[in-house]
Amino acid sequence: MNKIIVYEQINFGGIGKEFTSSVPNLVMENFNDCISSLKVIGNPWVVYTDRNFSGSQFVYEEGEYPTVEFNDRISSLEVVTEDLTYPQITLYEHDKFRGRSLILTTETNLVYGSFHDVASSHKVQRGAWVLYEHINRQGAQMVARASHDLPNYGWFNDRVSHVRPLKPGKSIIKAEILWDKKEEHVKSITIDSICGLNKGEHEQSFSTELFKEYTASVTDNFSFSNSTQISWGTSFSVDVGMVKGEQNFSFSNTFTVERGGSNTRTERKSTQITLPTKIAPQTKLTVNVLRKEVDVKVPVKLTIQTGYNTHVEFGEYRCQSGNSITAEFKEEKI
Repeated sequence: MNKIIVYEQINFGGIGKEFTSSVPNLVMENFNDCISSLKVIGNPWVVYTDRNFSGSQFVYEEGEYPTVEFNDRISSLEVVTEDLTYPQITLYEHDKFRGRSLILTTETNLVYGSFHDVASSHKVQRGAWVLYEHINRQGAQMVARASHDLPNYGWFNDRVSHVRPLKPGKSIIKAEILWDKKEEHVKSITIDSICGLNKGEHEQSFSTELFKEYTASVTDNFSFSNSTQISWGTSFSVDVGMVKGEQNFSFSNTFTVERGGSNTRTERKSTQITLPTKIAPQTKLTVNVLRKEVDVKVPVKLTIQTGYNTHVEFGEYRCQSGNSITAEFKEEKI
């Protein structure tokens, strides 16, 4: 969701209003010339001192701003709808896209090159950019967008000193486990064996009832595709609730994944096995303790929304479970 929340007082005080689409005239919203703080969620927003997206402008990316530029002088709001991934802008020395040109794909301080205070027009190939009057993001701003090539800067001609691309808000990721495409391998292994022998003619008892305790575990792991566009530090949850009848190898319903962090979770628990207290006459009793190990691999469809851009990629969820422990009893006459 891309939205802006504006407040009539600094530090988010007073009356607040929320907008999810551009507002050409805040008079119609009964909120003109009164904004003193704001919060942005998702793509950046541009605020203007005049109606219909005109006058002085200032851009705000995702975040919270307890004070704002143009305090009590904002009359229109515009959300940036461009795809902000892989930005590119071409600056031109003269108006109408003439003269020398400079192609940029990253933030650049023009003071250190031959294009300082030179640009008079531009074309944006991808994304949206902010052009600054002074270095280090200082002075007046002008927003350059892929949908609005500008052939003449007017008073801004030969004044551009710093350029940077706008960044999208945090990605919203929806993870869907494709259980119909899972691979599952199941095996049982013997983790302990106890033998009792009764050579007598009468039923024989252990001196006390015997308990044994074993450790079981479940390990979850998530792997990203090699070509993932998810940025480092981005986290999301995978709903690992099993399909009906297959909830025997996961302890919880969700698994939190963070790109660049640890994507493995292991849970352990103790399982107690009660052994029989009596052995029949002339009988050998063997108790085998078995652990059922289940290894499941299943693709995960990731729908990633960044600003107004949505794309799909795939990862892999893997669950290795050994939390099912049982006892198998075998009697043999001797």
